[in-house]
Amino acid sequence: MSNRVSITTSDHIAHVTLTRADKINALDSAMFDAIISAIAELAVQPDLRAVVVSGEGRGFCAGLDMASLQGDAAPTKLLERTHGVTNRFQQVAWGWRTLPVPVIAAAHGVAIGGGLNILSGADIRIVHPDTRCSVMEMRWGLVPDMAGYPLWRGNVRDDVLRKLVYTNAEFSGTTAHELGFATEVAEDPLARAMLLAHEIVGKNPDAIRAAKRLSNALAHISDEELLLAESREQDDIIGQANQTEAVMAQMEGRAPRFS
Repeated sequence: MSNRVSITTSDHIAHVTLTRADKINALDSAMFDAIISAIAELAVQPDLRAVVVSGEGRGFCAGLDMASLQGDAAPTKLLERTHGVTNRFQQVAWGWRTLPVPVIAAAHGVAIGGGLNILSGADIRIVHPDTRCSVMEMRWGLVPDMAGYPLWRGNVRDDVLRKLVYTNAEFSGTTAHELGFATEVAEDPLARAMLLAHEIVGKNPDAIRAAKRLSNALAHISDEELLLAESREQDDIIGQANQTEAVMAQMEGRAPRFS
């Protein structure tokens, strides 16, 4: 796709790889553009059922390439909403949540600053136990502003998050899992992510997309609205061809054939 991001698709799974390995996939202007373009491309693929995001080389993402971004002649205005509810910088993390299918991130080496934000945008986050993680922004006299706060809400305990933001302390992948930044730890995060993606592909794709919409709604709608949303989603699914196929495949002990 570019010299920053590649996409390969097989068996309804898109594997997105950050490919700036010489800089540990640090985020320069071209990387921001490439990730945003990748998200936009995936958003309109009708046969897509899962996405896996990983980093090439020594680490997942080393965060902002400060030297490169300081030299950007036309930086994005932070208050400008360039992609729906987000600005350009937030979109590289929040954008994964807006995709209609589950996104699984596989992190190794480092996931710091902006890299931790991108990891946090995934539905499921698998890290190597020794991955170096940090909410890095305070090191540069800044606050986290790449969608981390809404993505961490409900996952990371409030006082723990405050401590990590205020101190920009580094923590391991194992600790990231214990604190809620990561879903699982694995010695081979990418292999585990691919295995999980194939498991998801074997489920009713209509129900999977509906479940992601419901999951995305959890943080911001009332109980009453969420109860109604459940009913609406189920009403659209039940009795349809893919739901019937899921039942038949279970009863016949075979792999489902979804349309």
